[in-house]
Amino acid sequence: MDTLDKLNQLAESHGPLKPGKGMVSGTIALVLGILCFLGVLAFHFPQYLTTPELRKNYSVEVIRQVMYGAMVIAGGLAIFNIVLGRVRWLSLGAFTLVALTAFLGGHKVMVNDFPDHTPYIGLDWFILDLLGSSLIFIFIEKLFALRKDQPVFRAEWQTDLTHFIVNHMVVGFILLATNLLVHKLFGWAVQDGIRGWVQNLPFVPALLLIILVADLVQYWAHRAYHEVPLLWRIHAVHHSVKSMDWIAGSRQHILELLITRTAVLAPIFLLGFSKEVIDAYVVVVGFQAVFNHANVSVRLGPLRYVIVTPNFHHWHHSQDAEAIDRNYAAHFAFLDHLFGTAVQADRKWPDQYGVVGDYVPDGFWAQFKFPFTWKG
Repeated sequence: MDTLDKLNQLAESHGPLKPGKGMVSGTIALVLGILCFLGVLAFHFPQYLTTPELRKNYSVEVIRQVMYGAMVIAGGLAIFNIVLGRVRWLSLGAFTLVALTAFLGGHKVMVNDFPDHTPYIGLDWFILDLLGSSLIFIFIEKLFALRKDQPVFRAEWQTDLTHFIVNHMVVGFILLATNLLVHKLFGWAVQDGIRGWVQNLPFVPALLLIILVADLVQYWAHRAYHEVPLLWRIHAVHHSVKSMDWIAGSRQHILELLITRTAVLAPIFLLGFSKEVIDAYVVVVGFQAVFNHANVSVRLGPLRYVIVTPNFHHWHHSQDAEAIDRNYAAHFAFLDHLFGTAVQADRKWPDQYGVVGDYVPDGFWAQFKFPFTWKG
């Protein structure tokens, strides 16, 4: 079996990586090698492979240093394993990617002026989010694991990674579509007086207000996804995940992304929050969206009645009878207590995740087609 066959077999498998055999270090090297190779492509074609809204907010020089560090680590781990004769096929694949990255210019590729307003995919957003999220949340999951026997590469991880990739790559389309829909549908309702009052709020009250407004919209939208059969066809894809971890929340149909983001963006647009407040909100929602799905045992004591925690959201994904159509809030748990939809259970954590009946198919494309083909 050659290297490509073994890499394909690895990508199609799941389960724990055996320590001491080079699999862990080899996998880290391979992942970093893939990200470095994608990164050098983004350097060569920034007008088509980077996100305009994102590239305004990061330093290219810092990205160069991060890429250089990743190349050194990936290359070093690969060479170390090759010399010691450990999983040479895996390490050779990683080293090849690092070598290709270096051949294409690596972190030294010059980025000259390039045209704006070109069609693009969010490759830079994918690279940075995957690198940052995996480094932070896999570490947290290992330190505070809820289910200690759940491996990083658990069953169906390929499906959720594909959702993660696609939803990041189509970020340009999502941003364009949601902005167009919001301006077309709600532009008539803009009130300068209200916008002026909101923009004059101090930063912290404005941030709390934007989170509350967004969560009120998300609560009722989320409830509609569960209570309206046509919408449940879409939302069932998200609920089909049977293992909770940092990447589980990525399983989301693109139609749900469009509907939910348009609904949430509408009041934010109408109220006229400042860019600084919106940027901070994006950080908060990005962290909670990942953290609340993570395989971590964190309950935060009495605060769990105020803000959404992994325990609160894990119940929402449960098949347990007391959890069905409960715990809708994304940020503030008190909304469910206020509206009478908070889970009441005699134990801390649910027993089983997924859709009752397990009728949603596995695989990205099968799930993409599911809302249009389900006859249930």
